[in-house]
Amino acid sequence: MTYKTLILAPLIALAACGTPREQCISGANRPVAAIDRQIAVARGNIQRGYALAEVEDMRVVRTVCERDNPDGTVSRYPCSETERFTREVPVAISVAQERIKLEELQERRVSAVRNAQADAQQCIAIHPE
Repeated sequence: MTYKTLILAPLIALAACGTPREQCISGANRPVAAIDRQIAVARGNIQRGYALAEVEDMRVVRTVCERDNPDGTVSRYPCSETERFTREVPVAISVAQERIKLEELQERRVSAVRNAQADAQQCIAIHPE
């Protein structure tokens, strides 16, 4: 389990326990959060001059396997396991195009925030505390 997973798992569980009002407001803000993530990626791409793509790879790992024997003992023997992992690789981009994309995302964010605020007000009206 990764460090991020250890941190995020309790937060996700806690978010799932929110009141209907909190869940509704959280849902209203989800599109803004998605655009914010896209903005962060675009800014990183511009700063680096290239994008990062995730590539899934596999490797064979030599290990020791165990097998239960009929007489109750355990046999150990060398074996191979296939392990999947993800790595990031650089991908060429047009920085000019990425800047245009960033501007468009920032414009979309403005209207998304407006919509989220209106939706959150509806949540408050529907689910008074």
